[in-house]
Amino acid sequence: MDVRILGGLSVRENGVSITPTAAAPRQLLALLAACADQVVPVSVLMEELWPSGAPRGARAELHSHIVGLRSLIAAALNDARGSGRGTEDGPGAADGRTAETVLAAQSGGYRLDTGGGSHDVWQFERAAGAGYRAMEAGDLARAALRLGEALALWRGEPYAGVDAGPGLRAETERLEASRLSVLDQWVEAQLGLGRHAEMVPELAVLVARHPVNESLHAQFMVALLRSGRTDDAVEVYHRLCAALGADGGREPSARLRRLHRSLLTVREAPRPRVPAQAQGSWLRPLRLVPVVAGAPA
Repeated sequence: MDVRILGGLSVRENGVSITPTAAAPRQLLALLAACADQVVPVSVLMEELWPSGAPRGARAELHSHIVGLRSLIAAALNDARGSGRGTEDGPGAADGRTAETVLAAQSGGYRLDTGGGSHDVWQFERAAGAGYRAMEAGDLARAALRLGEALALWRGEPYAGVDAGPGLRAETERLEASRLSVLDQWVEAQLGLGRHAEMVPELAVLVARHPVNESLHAQFMVALLRSGRTDDAVEVYHRLCAALGADGGREPSARLRRLHRSLLTVREAPRPRVPAQAQGSWLRPLRLVPVVAGAPA
């Protein structure tokens, strides 16, 4: 089974889609896919579909959705059997998988069995974990590579196009927070590798998408500073202050305020004078970029 969540929901059994178009069974499949290879209690499934309270006949309706999903799974397995994909491209009917074992009733709930297939959230978490370990080991090049691989798995918002109850909302928030954490470390690795000028356009887009994210703004300010654009870095700070003020009257953190003071110190510091005889068209003065206290190395 191939599960894709980081974008629109896509679940395929042996290459055949089993993703329903109707809203309720689609939502049900999304939650089962979020907890793939684990038993999801019936009570959790019912709360997802009816967060305000299950109506009379809810269990029968839930069972009807399960039957519908199993019909899609059975059709995919039969298609695989007829085309031979069950033995060539992965697990299928040839290894005993049936609709009832793929979507199995177990211990008061249901379990979506991936059969050892792929899941983009698992891939994301593995790549992110490798990137974090590389950061801790000081291997910035490997960290940037693996964290970038993790971010590349995202095709859009998780569970896009799926109605969300409490379970899917909580999972979406968890995934978005994890993505921001990986993004923060990926940028940190890129800056640590000295790719400040390269990161300026990327960070400009990121701070526009996350107007009150202090970490991204701090990284943007550092990238601008080390690209010789101190005035632009100060302007980024002012925009962040305005956004935080509009977002509940908040103020920048102490770290951001220290970085801002450092920027002002750099901007107001007198530039070193260069002897006139050294100012030929082929010889330009060296630009001395001070290290900012608290900024990424």
